Amino acid sequence: MPSRNLFQYLIITAKGLAMGAADVVPGVSGGTIAFISGIYEELIETIHKLDFGFLKSWKKDGFLAAWNNYNLIFLLALFSGITISILSLAKLITWLLSNHPILVWSFFFGLVLASILYVGKQITKWQIGTVISLIIAAALSYAITLAKPIGDTGSTWFLFFAGFIAIIAMILPGISGAFILLLLGAYKSIIGTITQLGDGITGLNWNIFSEAFLKLCVFAIGAIVGLKVFSRILNWMFKHHKNLILAVLTGFMVGALNKIWPWKEVIEYRINHSGERTPLIEKSILPSNYDGDSLVIYAVIFTILGFLSIFILERLAVNKNPS
Repeated sequence: MPSRNLFQYLIITAKGLAMGAADVVPGVSGGTIAFISGIYEELIETIHKLDFGFLKSWKKDGFLAAWNNYNLIFLLALFSGITISILSLAKLITWLLSNHPILVWSFFFGLVLASILYVGKQITKWQIGTVISLIIAAALSYAITLAKPIGDTGSTWFLFFAGFIAIIAMILPGISGAFILLLLGAYKSIIGTITQLGDGITGLNWNIFSEAFLKLCVFAIGAIVGLKVFSRILNWMFKHHKNLILAVLTGFMVGALNKIWPWKEVIEYRINHSGERTPLIEKSILPSNYDGDSLVIYAVIFTILGFLSIFILERLAVNKNPS
């Protein structure tokens, strides 16, 4: 593993801040940020290597030797940045979703549109299997956006499942963990829980903090399990069947555009754990049919801004890795 000084680890933390910001926003992948910033391979290798052998190494050679051997200072620096970023941005995202939903979803819509182009154009060889995979993935993803959420998004088992699935974003560049949570219907729930944790910390309220902390622990355990289960499989697929995986990811995002269409009509409501009436099933409608100010011009502007965000990231990647 590379030897670094304090300043270099601070740079790793800064990259973690960027990854955390990306993972909060549907459409941008923390894995993509890791790939662009040059730490993707080290991240995957470190995660692959981390197992119960750490405890044996600790017992045999001491904690410091085990810590260095498993490159845990790298993970600590990186995940510190990710955690700080997510906690900082969650409250802002929650507020924006409540007060400016059309503009926020328009921005997300632009992000995903650009991500579709970014991921899709990396497919180097189009074959029948690639095209079929894209179409099936798009159809499946679209079908999921029409279905009821698979369960109570605040329940323990659902939080574990959401963490288990969403962690894919950290392994494979091109797909966002927040995007998967959005597709599962869990995005607002998780963001709200993170906001609740921050409120508990700043307000020194133990009850609020402990409730949110336990939920996030369940989510984190699901993510850790998912990370170990998926990391080897997806990394192998990415290396040996890259075009197929990219086609599936592209189709997945195409079909899910329905989920983040800015203008919705609520078909069915539900009562959440706080006793509040929240949308359960929504359908996409034209801006002209929207009940309220459709903000079309502003929506177009924010869609363009979201699209350009990915475009700028791509330009940075090209400049960093000229070919």
